[in-house]
Amino acid sequence: MDKSKRIFLKSKRSFRRRLPPIQSGDRIDYRNMSLISRFISEQGKILSRRVNRLTLKQQRLITIAIKQARILSPLPFLNNEKQFERSESTARTPGLRTRKK
Repeated sequence: MDKSKRIFLKSKRSFRRRLPPIQSGDRIDYRNMSLISRFISEQGKILSRRVNRLTLKQQRLITIAIKQARILSPLPFLNNEKQFERSESTARTPGLRTRKK
């Protein structure tokens, strides 16, 4: 082959299909915390469909399950553990916010 024809040949990449995030045996329910926690960010936000790689129906069911779990309180509305630790450490240091009269 000459060089002019080699430019147009595409390199073959191996296509690896990912496993679906929800298997057929998984129940989408507010009590299934191991499943629900996979679709929540570190801040406690529900991840989008594009990030989760879910179908529309699965995303709706996951969203409903997350909201039910938040209302029934096995799941917090916000994940403020880092902010809480930071605010405790600043509150313990004396003399940071003292007003002069």
